Amino acid sequence: MTTSGDGAPAKNHRPIWLETLLLVVIAVVVAIVLKTFFVQAFYIPSPSMVPGLVKDDRILVEKPSYWFGEPQRGDVVVFEDPGGWLPQEDAGPVGPVAKTLAKIGLYPAGGHLVKRVIGIGGDTIVCCDDQGRISVNGQPLDEDAYVKNPDTSACRGPEGPGGADACSWTAGPVPDGDLFVMGDNRYESADSSFHMCSPGDDTCVPGEEFFDQDLVVGRVFAVVWPRDHMARLHRPDTFSDVPDS
Repeated sequence: MTTSGDGAPAKNHRPIWLETLLLVVIAVVVAIVLKTFFVQAFYIPSPSMVPGLVKDDRILVEKPSYWFGEPQRGDVVVFEDPGGWLPQEDAGPVGPVAKTLAKIGLYPAGGHLVKRVIGIGGDTIVCCDDQGRISVNGQPLDEDAYVKNPDTSACRGPEGPGGADACSWTAGPVPDGDLFVMGDNRYESADSSFHMCSPGDDTCVPGEEFFDQDLVVGRVFAVVWPRDHMARLHRPDTFSDVPDS
């Protein structure tokens, strides 16, 4: 046993490379736990949520809200592709390094969609009244604070069945456990209204405009990059006026 100059036993220090490796392993484990259960970073892949969320914005999604609850009307959520909604070019990070870092939570993930919940199980959504407003269960929504170009748009739901430029459609009742979502940039969002069947279209499968809420990863609560666009997201007050189905 070695001793120090004063006769006390000398401490055995780990090699620097081993300490570094331990720190990296701890960081990776913490990142995986945070990503899996609490908070995950994503980036916005398209302009479908303009003006609030801009393409390439880095956002944070929190998951605990839906541990014991369900997505609510007005929430901006990240969800997995229900099937055929996500363009190939938005499939996620490119390159092995970025893909690996995204999997362990050290890089913003892609391969998901970001939309606002408009209808939950049992709801009926109607577009639009004489003021261009979408109604949920008969209650018109005041969406001017977050949709794009509210003053110049004919209505708040132009992407009608099959992507037609229409302001007259009805969706629902939404099946129990499903969601109906829309992008805030209503003229450039392949959302639930886009996936509705057009009248007389025999190739379309009715119900594809809805998807299982189990596909939701979490609720978007903050934009963290770029710095000039950092913001907290809140559920708009207008949704609190919507009656139960």
